Amino acid sequence: MPIKLPENLPAFDVLTREGVMVMSEERAARQDIRPLRFGLLNLMPKKIQTENQFARLLGATPLQIELSLIRMTEHQTKNTAAEHMEEFYRPFAEVADAGDKFDGLIITGAPIEHLPFEEVTYWDELKLVFDWTQSHVQSTFGVCWGGMAMIYHFHGVQKHLLDHKVFGCYRHINNAPQSPYLRGFSDDCVVPVSRWTEMRRDEIMAAPGLNILIDDPESGPSLVEDAAHRALYIFDHIEYDKGTLKEEYDRDIAAGTPINVPRNYYPKDDPTLPPQNRWRSHAHLLYGNWINEIYQSTPYDLNDIGR
Repeated sequence: MPIKLPENLPAFDVLTREGVMVMSEERAARQDIRPLRFGLLNLMPKKIQTENQFARLLGATPLQIELSLIRMTEHQTKNTAAEHMEEFYRPFAEVADAGDKFDGLIITGAPIEHLPFEEVTYWDELKLVFDWTQSHVQSTFGVCWGGMAMIYHFHGVQKHLLDHKVFGCYRHINNAPQSPYLRGFSDDCVVPVSRWTEMRRDEIMAAPGLNILIDDPESGPSLVEDAAHRALYIFDHIEYDKGTLKEEYDRDIAAGTPINVPRNYYPKDDPTLPPQNRWRSHAHLLYGNWINEIYQSTPYDLNDIGR
């Protein structure tokens, strides 16, 4: 949350340059407060697990947030009870027809990264979602495959298949310590990575208006800002729980799928030992900073979003 200071106080300029959340007395006096409306377009098969992960991060802020769960209109899930989907989720077509607007929208990953985007069964509707965000969402956060799909749709930056799974906890470099999205971040941070594809640094840098905020020399770019589209793209899973990589590893071992032990995840890389969560604090920082930027920029009247 921002601290309110007089604009002529020396600390105002000092803290502003350091990236601390500062608000002038004049701006604070004009500020109207209302609950923030967030949407979660959940493309993951384990819907409830994903709901918990993102709700935990969104709920850590002192701001009041109303979370709406959204699904693709025609796509059916086999991993979550139909009763749960019927009770808690709205199809995107219904959301769009109602003219709903959101302060923030998260578009999750999906286990379909081996497919070309155009071969995904709901790709046409997802393109409509991406375009709809420009007039109905203040800020959008594309996660893993969701981020790859967004950056491809808006900028033509393609994902590339790898011959092995990038799997584990990789130490990423903070390229933009002055970014409001990285307030409080260390010079480097651990991020869980679990993907068979990569986004290439040179191709992202060649696209106008994109800024790589954190990346790793080995696993590649992780967090990208797209200011023109009011969007962030993260190609990894900083929202994961402590045991999520273990679940993926155990699943693949049980299925006989060739898989490496997730690196830097288990103590001494020994999968018989309990894993450690070394990214939790940065996950809360990232989503808290994103929420704060939305809070400070979103209009009080939801109808004014996108105008």
